[in-house]
Amino acid sequence: MGDTAPANHCGGPEDLDQAAAVFASVRPRLFGIAYRMLSSSTEAEDLVQEVWLRWQAYDRGTVADPAAFLATATTRLAINALQSARVRRETYIGPWLPEPVDTSSDPHLGAERGEALGFAVLLLLEKLSPTERAAYVLREAFDYPYRQIADIIQASEVAVRQLVSRARKHLISERRAPVTGAEQRRLLTAFVAAARTGDLAALEELLAADVISYSDGGGAVRASRFPVVGAFRVAKYVRAFADRFWAGVDVEWGDVNGQAAALLRRDGEVFTVLTVTASDQGIDQVLWMMNPAKITAA
Repeated sequence: MGDTAPANHCGGPEDLDQAAAVFASVRPRLFGIAYRMLSSSTEAEDLVQEVWLRWQAYDRGTVADPAAFLATATTRLAINALQSARVRRETYIGPWLPEPVDTSSDPHLGAERGEALGFAVLLLLEKLSPTERAAYVLREAFDYPYRQIADIIQASEVAVRQLVSRARKHLISERRAPVTGAEQRRLLTAFVAAARTGDLAALEELLAADVISYSDGGGAVRASRFPVVGAFRVAKYVRAFADRFWAGVDVEWGDVNGQAAALLRRDGEVFTVLTVTASDQGIDQVLWMMNPAKITAA
């Protein structure tokens, strides 16, 4: 489809209205692509806004397929943005976690499938190259044909198939089969109950032997700057701060990134988004999202 750089284009109000209507019709998908690439709703919104500005300035009369053009622009910008985002994340204070998004009203963020939206997968996607991640997201979350993905990321169709295959194998080898949504919600509910009371035995029973607890405070709030690993250590860690952490806390249940989460409020303000990922071995990951700048979208 060619270059996505802006070109001079002078259209009247009707032309701009039509451009806005076309953009609005595909915007959910563009955000879905950008979010899955960047794991940040804030950065994804900024990127989609940049695509809109480019779409306004582009010679739209030369575009045969606006949806394909906009998806291509979004993906290529996301690949570039991810490369710079990784540099920033290397200096991030403490564990970095994806920015949670509320999926109760839009379960798939404009996608046909919920793939590449859950926290476990997003964390694993961080280990892929930007191009490999783009190929996987376009194929698995949006079912783009390999030939179209090849055009978008400027690679051969054979290369794209290899990229997607490698990404799938990586995710399968690194991730246990997840439990159902209902079971994940049950385990999260039980974990919150045990954490509030500091019940060490109940906590250990819920956790997989190699569970990892991540606390993302970003240096803005008090949070563990290192992951806590192992059922006994995580249980002791959670019990150690039970009295002060849970004092005056109201728990609201929500749906973020397609999975159950506990929104913890104190004095009416959400200060933590807590969720877990789980397999048949129990809770594999406990995710404490506490950075105020990252939990507003949830």
